[in-house]
Amino acid sequence: MTAILQGRLPYTPWSDPALSRMPGMRPVEGHWAIVDDAYQPQLAEKARLLRARRDDVLCLLPEAEAAAEELRAGVLADLPPGFARTGAQILRPDGVRIDIDGPPLLVLSRLLQEDLLILTRGPREHVLSAGLLCFPASWTLSEKIGRPLTRIHRPVPDYDADIAHRVQRMFDRVQVGRPMWRANALAYARPDLNQPHGEADPRPASRPARFLRSERQTVLRLPRTGAVVFTVHTYVVRLQALTAEQRATCPLSLTA
Repeated sequence: MTAILQGRLPYTPWSDPALSRMPGMRPVEGHWAIVDDAYQPQLAEKARLLRARRDDVLCLLPEAEAAAEELRAGVLADLPPGFARTGAQILRPDGVRIDIDGPPLLVLSRLLQEDLLILTRGPREHVLSAGLLCFPASWTLSEKIGRPLTRIHRPVPDYDADIAHRVQRMFDRVQVGRPMWRANALAYARPDLNQPHGEADPRPASRPARFLRSERQTVLRLPRTGAVVFTVHTYVVRLQALTAEQRATCPLSLTA
């Protein structure tokens, strides 16, 4: 399969104090959904995965159905530049027309590069209640769906009680109309967008690391249901695509 890559990484999370700590966040400037140079091939890969492995990459629990419909309505009412709506169809930036009727997360999978995770408020924490996860970075939707935040992050070594408390407080405080974002940086040997790994089968060390993978993660609140949406825009770039400054300051062990 041909690698699906962006030509550049538009931010440097490891050198931004607001992004380099967990769960460091910044206010979103502009639209939270992004259209970049990998738009068409990423959406084609989403469509392929949904045809071949739908149960692996899409799940909607009953408690999130209203939130999924609300998310679709919100996206359709406020699409980023490059889209045009005519009646029940959307013209995408790549010239493809999409019908807006159908299951809400499926419709959004045909419009947005982002993976979409919906979290509803449980008794103590937010719970992952729906997900469109075509591009997992070493985790699986089936192991996390229906789980609260602390259980979801159990395999993460640095996700201690203090971080769990801060993450939950952030989810509780995110305001309608004021989305927040953060980003990570991961070294990978392969550029594949879909790299699921179960908790009992963690990703091996990426040696040699030839690609940098970064998730731009956005958190936003839906006004009617109050559900929180966690979106993931995945960048994969060759090491040569990093600027000299990005490479010089990157804390990861990278091999050209």
